[in-house]
Amino acid sequence: MNHAELAAFLKSRRDRVRPADVGLPTGPRRRVPGLRREEVAQLAGLSADYYTELERGRGVQPSTQVLGALARALRLGGDERDHLFHLADRPRPPAASGPAALVQPALLGLLDRLTTTPAQVITDLHEPLAQNPLAVALLGAMPPGRGPERSFVYRWFTDPDARGLYPAEDHPHHSRVFTADLQAVAARRAKDTDVNRLVAALRRRSAEFAELWERREVALRRTDHKRIVHPSLGVIELDCHSLFSEDGRQRLLWFSAPPGTEGAAQLELLSVIGTQDLGAPADEPGPRSR
Repeated sequence: MNHAELAAFLKSRRDRVRPADVGLPTGPRRRVPGLRREEVAQLAGLSADYYTELERGRGVQPSTQVLGALARALRLGGDERDHLFHLADRPRPPAASGPAALVQPALLGLLDRLTTTPAQVITDLHEPLAQNPLAVALLGAMPPGRGPERSFVYRWFTDPDARGLYPAEDHPHHSRVFTADLQAVAARRAKDTDVNRLVAALRRRSAEFAELWERREVALRRTDHKRIVHPSLGVIELDCHSLFSEDGRQRLLWFSAPPGTEGAAQLELLSVIGTQDLGAPADEPGPRSR
């Protein structure tokens, strides 16, 4: 393992990422061109001391999970991610889906250009991978941790708090859409361990999901009209669009409203108030993440 090169590479990538790129506030007292060490640690779910030791080349041996988290936090492209694993002397993981997935460069490039509308990249199992600041303001920050709990579909059927994102009268619609979408993913990824594990867990935990699954409705969610409950702006009516990666395992979602509508005016106001009126700071994940 090349500790010195790994440390230098991490610092160079940290200097490149601007706080606004990852939904963090900017301020006049910043003394570094990009992220602070503690901000990278926070985004990656690590302790500040641990990340500092990594960047100082002090002999820390990062795991595959830690490297995957750093790749997401630092917005690394595919070649950069592979180089990171090479420097750490770890086998390169597949760039598929799941909590260790790397955002595909084409989708990440588009996300970086969507600065006036909420947008985020998710896996086909509805695990969030990256958000722009407006998506954080609209939906809340991405949840921490690993496993099924990162999937919004899993939380939708197992955590009542997750449903607060939509008005109660819209819940049956979203339940059907989520289930039909997962049916389509399961058909395309037959015998995939991650998919089968998620479906099995949902069938055990949710009678509603089990009943909908038996209906065998199959339809990828490509577009949808949503009413989103925002804690400060009330119900915002938006259209949700999806752009799929070539392999279908990741999606770029963005939200829009026709010009002149109340939803368009609310989006403009959202860009002004940002995350300041949410129940928690933007860097504290909550059940709204979607």
